[in-house]
Amino acid sequence: MKIVFAASEAAPFIKTGGLGDVAGALPDALSHQKGAEVLVFLPYYKSVKNNPDIKTEFLKSFAVSLSWRVQHVGVFRLKSKKKKHQVYFIDNEYYFGKDGAYGYADDGERFAYFSKAILESLVQLGIKPDIIHANDWQTALIPVLLHAFYEEPLGGAKTVFTIHNMEYQGKCDPYFIPDVLGLPESYTNTMIFGDNTNFMKGAILMSDAVTTVSHTYADEIRYPYFAHGLASIISAHAFKLRGIVNGIDTKRYDPAADPELSVPYDIATYKDGKRAAKEALQRELGLPVRGDVPMIGIVSRLVEHKGMGLLCGLLDELMRWDLQIAIVGTGDYAFEHDLSHAAYSHPDKLSVTLRFDQKLASRIYAASDFYLMPSKSEPCGLSQLIAMRYGSVPIVHAIGGLRDTIEPWNPETGDGTGFTFQSFCALDMIDAIRRAFTLYGTDKEAFSRLIENGMRRDSSWDVPAGEYRQLYNELRPDKA
Repeated sequence: MKIVFAASEAAPFIKTGGLGDVAGALPDALSHQKGAEVLVFLPYYKSVKNNPDIKTEFLKSFAVSLSWRVQHVGVFRLKSKKKKHQVYFIDNEYYFGKDGAYGYADDGERFAYFSKAILESLVQLGIKPDIIHANDWQTALIPVLLHAFYEEPLGGAKTVFTIHNMEYQGKCDPYFIPDVLGLPESYTNTMIFGDNTNFMKGAILMSDAVTTVSHTYADEIRYPYFAHGLASIISAHAFKLRGIVNGIDTKRYDPAADPELSVPYDIATYKDGKRAAKEALQRELGLPVRGDVPMIGIVSRLVEHKGMGLLCGLLDELMRWDLQIAIVGTGDYAFEHDLSHAAYSHPDKLSVTLRFDQKLASRIYAASDFYLMPSKSEPCGLSQLIAMRYGSVPIVHAIGGLRDTIEPWNPETGDGTGFTFQSFCALDMIDAIRRAFTLYGTDKEAFSRLIENGMRRDSSWDVPAGEYRQLYNELRPDKA
């Protein structure tokens, strides 16, 4: 089975969020399945092209049309020994020769081009995929453009569209359809939602299957609170919707092999390893070196849907407790300001690092006793999975993928992997933290069992990759 996996980012080439982790790890896991060949298509961003560690080979160049525009396409392929997992890059200096991946006024046009360039590349290279798997709004146009322009050369391919975050849908003005996409007028109702051209709506309507990154999120997005306007569209196409919980790259996120840890550890040696990591991080961040104080770690974008408003509203209360909190991330200015001000006022209890720093994130996962995710919405979440692997106990709002991946601690049976709170409110979150701290301070044996439960959890991509392969097989039983 030949699977084309299209994404706007993928680790280790470029990553801004969870999509980068998924697009980096899932195709590799799929490629290890019997009979599977995976071809990943990514933009040839400036940062990727200029990275001397990324070796590519030029394959072909040609032109592709976007309505009245004619744009150059260069196709490069990563030099790799992985024959069943190939990575292709779409090159165009006008669209991708910029700093970073997103945030430009012409993002809609940039990723419309990327989607069409992928389909044209398949034709030009003589590749006939069985499955084309698109991800989020940046590649949501692939199912639409496939039906509109590529039925003859690629019509045998079935399409899967994965929603990683419903909030970002790819909205443009209505004139985008004739001016950029050049779609026949019959596609207007497919693409228009409200007053906008909506990429995600088009993908939901035109793809053969739609997935989300957790079971609970697949249910949640049928309701207006989570659907960001598309509840009626999701409900009408619920028959093609399926939730598949993400995994993590367990080789990359492994405390026994993490170069950032001075004392690597596994489930047999985590007590010494985490003790050393905690002391080292306290020294690094200027926090008092204390082994007895409970430490909370947070690695997050500092935005509302990650629960930063709830956290900032509770800082005065939390700063009265005997604790330490280590935060790394960037986001909205208001949250950056509030957290930085609190850290300045309480340097012995709170450290805030306002940057994206994967190396510091690893040290926080290893050093922290607890990992806090008070998300207002969370399609899946990877941080809680990484935290458990590093022996940090999650405290989470039981929403989306957090509900699916964190089993509440049961003191009667000793089962569970973390602490949850059901309502998105201050009292519930404080109660969850208090319960966690109580166990930490009064029953070390039970707390150790809780840590070990989380470290034993299988968060690899093996199970999710199997579920995706089953879905592909259902769509293409002739290739199963």
